[in-house]
Amino acid sequence: PESPQLIAPFPKFLELYLTLLCFLLPDFNYNTDGYEGDTAEDRKSQDGSETMPFIDESPTMSPHLCAQGQDGEAVSPTPPEGGDTEKGLEMKKLVLSGFLASEEIYINQLEALLLPMKPLKATATTSKPVLTMEQIDTIFFMIQDIFEIHKEFYDALSPNIQQWDEKVTVGHLFQKLASQLGVYKAFVDNYKMAVETAEKCSQANSQFQKISEVRYFMTYDDSINNYLMFVFAALLYKPIDRVTRSTLVLHDLLKHTPKDHPDFPLLQDALRISQNFLSSINEEIDPRRTAVTTPKGEVRQLVKDGFLVEVSEGTRKLRHVFLFTDLLLCAKMKKTAVGKHQQYECKWYIPLADLSFQTLDDSDSLPHVQTLPEHEIEEMKIKISIIKSDIQKEKKAQKGQSRNVDRLRKKMNEQESCLLLHSPTIPFRIHNKHGKSYLFLLSSDYERSEWRESIQKLQKKDLQACVLSSVELQVLTGSCFKLRTVHNIPVTSNKDDEESPGLYGFLHVIVHKATGFKESANLYCTLEVDSFGYFVSKAKTRVFRDTTEPQWNEEFEIELEGSQCLRILCYEKCYDKTKLNKDDNEIVDKIMGKGQVQLDPQTVQSKNWHMDVIEMNGIKVEFSMKFTSRDLSLKRTPSKKQSGVFGVKISVVTKRERSKVPYIVRQCIEEVEKRGIDEVGIYRISGVATDIQALKAAFDANTKDILMMLSDMDINAIAGTLKLYFRELPEPLLTDRLYPAFMEGIALSDPAAKENCMMHLLRSLPDPNLITFLTLLEHLKRVAEKEPVNKMSLHNLATVFGPTLLRPSESESSKAHITLASDIWSHDVMAQVQVLLYYLQHPPISFAELKKNTLYFSTDV
Repeated sequence: PESPQLIAPFPKFLELYLTLLCFLLPDFNYNTDGYEGDTAEDRKSQDGSETMPFIDESPTMSPHLCAQGQDGEAVSPTPPEGGDTEKGLEMKKLVLSGFLASEEIYINQLEALLLPMKPLKATATTSKPVLTMEQIDTIFFMIQDIFEIHKEFYDALSPNIQQWDEKVTVGHLFQKLASQLGVYKAFVDNYKMAVETAEKCSQANSQFQKISEVRYFMTYDDSINNYLMFVFAALLYKPIDRVTRSTLVLHDLLKHTPKDHPDFPLLQDALRISQNFLSSINEEIDPRRTAVTTPKGEVRQLVKDGFLVEVSEGTRKLRHVFLFTDLLLCAKMKKTAVGKHQQYECKWYIPLADLSFQTLDDSDSLPHVQTLPEHEIEEMKIKISIIKSDIQKEKKAQKGQSRNVDRLRKKMNEQESCLLLHSPTIPFRIHNKHGKSYLFLLSSDYERSEWRESIQKLQKKDLQACVLSSVELQVLTGSCFKLRTVHNIPVTSNKDDEESPGLYGFLHVIVHKATGFKESANLYCTLEVDSFGYFVSKAKTRVFRDTTEPQWNEEFEIELEGSQCLRILCYEKCYDKTKLNKDDNEIVDKIMGKGQVQLDPQTVQSKNWHMDVIEMNGIKVEFSMKFTSRDLSLKRTPSKKQSGVFGVKISVVTKRERSKVPYIVRQCIEEVEKRGIDEVGIYRISGVATDIQALKAAFDANTKDILMMLSDMDINAIAGTLKLYFRELPEPLLTDRLYPAFMEGIALSDPAAKENCMMHLLRSLPDPNLITFLTLLEHLKRVAEKEPVNKMSLHNLATVFGPTLLRPSESESSKAHITLASDIWSHDVMAQVQVLLYYLQHPPISFAELKKNTLYFSTDV
């Protein structure tokens, strides 16, 4: 970028530049996309001093990266073989082109960063220096050297890309760049000294404290404040970030470089040096604290305990809640040094005699609750699934425990803990008659009901209000550590290796009927399954009005992600408008009964339906279920007749209809946008299977009254029909031929290279496939615009449609068959989700523009 033209006197600009530097430098927190550093609090060492931020040297989202050998050393990604060589070299050029563009921006940033250094040095020899020469050298240490290294690298790499062919070699350039990382190490080692120097400069002159004086100095484009922020960020963030970027690019280059190419050993060596450099930085950082568990003891009678998320001052906090026979106690684990005895700290307690459940009518106002965007929740799930798969691979390679497995488990624990903290949305309000109210958030209405029923059961006894002295409270809180029955938060990393990993695939459930109601009511059921440590509502029957014996006979297809339990809740529908819409997540319908069954793999994996009954509070709910593993349920079966639309190639259907987009796609999209775009969970909530089959038969037969059927049909059935159409295509919409390229493209780490590749792949699709995909893409974006109402984000929709649009046909998928269902989910499915998500998050893609442009470039760094 061009350096700004300064209007104000230059010496004053230098003062302000250093003032900003002095203020911001000590508070710097390293954090890049995909590389999460510690917070400022975590970076404090035991003596209270600052340490360098943690740098994650493992590659980011791509499931193909970060393989480890038996000695713990990184292993290079698998290079292309045989006929893939030519395609690999083309991908290699795309990676290098994107990296070169970002390298040019980085050099310009370094050049801009060096602008104030020369004038500062000039003033250092005057009678009134702003800084001494020693202070200048400390603050700008090694920046000039880093600039010269990258300028030389850029000048050497650029001609090679411009004159690209299979004989061009670039490995020696990356090897030389990696061999000069000692300069970066010196830059990192100087970090603490630079902070101290900047602090001294700030204290030496009170004028440096007046950041507001920045208003006197403007550039032609923006305020000098923005420019100074850029300069500061480049000083501490860009150099280290550049090493992580180079490491990712080396992974990508090795994936697309044949083993017999001269570049391969040179790139391997450069990658080894880069990873060792990042590891050497991390070894200097104090390890994070780990949890300690102790055996259960028994001091006082405990009825129930568990981990709940409390909303305190608008912030989510993970608490351990203990229900005793006479009081409810909310505690948190005290932070103690590693190896020290861990203890609970009481946050508050309420005698059960004074406890009541606050209703929406009683609540004066709803507190603001901190929530994560839906896409961050989905990204956490993706990371967890990939780490799980990496742990399985590591165990096979090492034939036992290893440091790598421990490191991965630690990573997974952090991600799962964060997911458990931010996922719950169902409010559970507790009120003290003589004090304040408290708000918990739960993931399941079943769980909320259990807590409420346990408390109400105890309150039926003759309870006396109690007030604990400080000593009594301390003794009770101290006993919680031994007394607890739930030792760890419900995450995978806390489970024993022998425990079942759960079921991955599809559970077909038919809810038949319910009996045992004493009075007529408006009744429906919901189905929940566990996933990622918490329960999620997956399906809901229609409301059966004014009856004591509802007969639903509705079939649902529920996707399982390591699930072990199925819950069924039976509700009476509430039509009281005064209780509705005060809180989007509040469930005002009355639970009539609830129950659960374990999903035993031996029982549910048979080909036949398994019938079962759940008894709940005198009510019996009859249901049947059948499980299909993911690899079997995802098979594409071509139709034997070419007259219909299901199971028929999309090119055949569009040619027969003389249309650009199949009629079934257009009609389903139109109906969903007409009356289903505000439906909560549209495309996620299962439609009734019999309704979907009826619509399928109607479209296949080209029935004349299809429009009438659509207008009368439940909207979830229409959404399910559209999903079924894409799922039953004999070849995925994005084609078998391009599937490997989509998987490689989405795994690219460099944004510019990924943009070039992903747009090129779209351009390579047959026209019917491309136009249909772009039509669906714009529809899903319109659905996501209503996310505040329908709760369906781009990430949710990508999760639903990604595998449906990309999953290869049986012949293709069998070539790279993975035995573990969890592996299939972690790698294939998650990558498919990421491909669709990439296009959903991309600015609008025009068919005409796509065909006209032959190359896309991104200048983002």
